[in-house]
Amino acid sequence: MPAHESTNALNTIAIDDPDDPRIAAYRSLRENRLPKPTDDAPHGLFIAEGEKVVRRFAEGASRFELASVLLAESRFERDRPWLAGLPDGTPIYLAGRPVMDAIVGFPIHRGVLAAGLRMPKPPIADLLAEAQTVLVLEGLANHDNVGGIFRVAAALCQKPLVLLDPTSCDPLYRKAIRVSMGHALAVPFARLPDWPNGLAELASAGFETLALGLAGDATPMHGWRPSSDRVAWLLGAEGPGLSDAALAAADAVVRIDMEPGVDSLNVVTAAAIALHGTRSALQRP
Repeated sequence: MPAHESTNALNTIAIDDPDDPRIAAYRSLRENRLPKPTDDAPHGLFIAEGEKVVRRFAEGASRFELASVLLAESRFERDRPWLAGLPDGTPIYLAGRPVMDAIVGFPIHRGVLAAGLRMPKPPIADLLAEAQTVLVLEGLANHDNVGGIFRVAAALCQKPLVLLDPTSCDPLYRKAIRVSMGHALAVPFARLPDWPNGLAELASAGFETLALGLAGDATPMHGWRPSSDRVAWLLGAEGPGLSDAALAAADAVVRIDMEPGVDSLNVVTAAAIALHGTRSALQRP
């Protein structure tokens, strides 16, 4: 049956049919599924999940435009205050839990989703001109790790930028956004399609490019000081680490000292240590 609508200042729209075409972007969600481009969203959509993440839209803390919200109707009165901060006219689709679960294909415990509009990316040179610290990711296919990188970048960097090689996962996957606590919507990012040749743009923009690695001749983190106040860190996936080509593109390789018998750290942990070390080194007289 067609959905019935109610009209108020918040533009709420009651949904009682899981097949309603207006909520097609939310249908049959998977962690690595991105809705296809449409006439209304030529660059495509992405789905954000959870109150804290969706509130970033309401508070204007996202670099993306909000297309709509899908909310469990039982949450509406509680969430009305922050929903009032959404852009005027934003559709707020309200559904009962059974209908909402049928739409997305599994129980949605958080009860709040948003569809955001992907935007055309500015040239990488423009992003580099505005950045202070860059994190370059190679081969990071794990959503949790990519989301975690954005969270530590937001916490520990001034003017951060994240660049991804062609094989790293999309930061706008639903789980990556959720793990980032919404910071994937605020921290600028772009993909370097010409890998690893595109790393040359870092030097052209005045960045000291440093690779995190475990080589015995790498500079220990505790003895390292940056030669520039603009630093780019190259981070590879756990296990394989950075490729030889990426290591060759770096100005230096820096090693995090660890106790014997421990061969590596989670990449998010390693990134946090490197960024904290950068902050401390730049603040030392």
